[in-house]
Amino acid sequence: MDRRQFLVATAGLAGAALTASFASSQTAARPALPQPSPEKLPRWRGFNLLEKFNAARPAKFREEDFGIIADWGFNFVRLPMSYLCWTDPADWLKINDKVLADVDQAVEFGKQYSVHVNLNLHRAPGYCVNPPKEPLDLWKDEAALDACAHHWAHLARRYKGVSSTRVSFDLLNEPPDIPAEQYVRVVTRLVHDIREQDPDRLIIADGLKTGTAPVPELAPLKVGQSTRGYTPSRVSHYHASWVQGSADWPAPTWPLDYTTSDKQGVEHHDHWDKERLRARQIEPWKKLEALGVGVHVGEWGSHNQTPHDVALAWMGDYLDLWKEAGWGWALWNLRGSFGVLDSGRKDVEYESIRGHKLDRKMLELLRRG
Repeated sequence: MDRRQFLVATAGLAGAALTASFASSQTAARPALPQPSPEKLPRWRGFNLLEKFNAARPAKFREEDFGIIADWGFNFVRLPMSYLCWTDPADWLKINDKVLADVDQAVEFGKQYSVHVNLNLHRAPGYCVNPPKEPLDLWKDEAALDACAHHWAHLARRYKGVSSTRVSFDLLNEPPDIPAEQYVRVVTRLVHDIREQDPDRLIIADGLKTGTAPVPELAPLKVGQSTRGYTPSRVSHYHASWVQGSADWPAPTWPLDYTTSDKQGVEHHDHWDKERLRARQIEPWKKLEALGVGVHVGEWGSHNQTPHDVALAWMGDYLDLWKEAGWGWALWNLRGSFGVLDSGRKDVEYESIRGHKLDRKMLELLRRG
């Protein structure tokens, strides 16, 4: 990620040039944030900000990001964070509040710019979807669960009194394909310890199978649920270095048709289009919503190796479906290979914005969605 600072703002109208000064963005009137509930999450739209995503490269959250997000007409940020940013790896119960002051600052930026801040443990004691593997297993080891609950209780005390209109908690990023009862057990404990400190905090739980499968068994806990928008991965993660085998995938199209062979050499054909997205990515979650569970798309987007026109066509279909469903979303990310700034795509005519590169076509697509 590019760590250079920039001052950037936009005019409030769709398609306007990014010429307003940062000072004017600070003083502009901001719309009130919508009131959320576990039964009906607002149609928040925004971005993931990654400053505490990797404990090896932590950084402070940028006020400029909140300003530009608000000036573009968005109202949501998700902060995927590693607990190791503020924790001694040798003592999971020891929390460095000086580091959490950076999160406090992000919450304050959210207040200033009328942007909802969603706090997420991307790496929690005992579990992360990304390597390296945690030394304990959150789903089996009580010590890991105790530590995870300790962290969430600490955050609940810290932000007690801050309205859920402004701040929500997203418990665990992309839990694996485990039995629902294992997940329910962990979530129940975390929810209990949060509500013991702050009964009114809005809580969201990611779906199982890395966020792709709704969990109706969680409905009695009165928490919202978060889904994903990366399917099919042959579009979203084409030639992504961290996805095994993606270097061998042919360049995707949208709609997508492809053929694979199993171990016996039998060929299998697959087809994805907007209607299949509706059937696989929308309808199961609408059934969950009918149980009184609010839905939001916590992550989505396309890696910069996917041809730009294909990425935009695929993104447009998802945006149409989510708008129709009444769901909000958060692109991964604002700045970086999935984002609208400094994405490093080779097939885009970028606009130069104070030394940064803006993907205008993607931005305008998002603003319409």
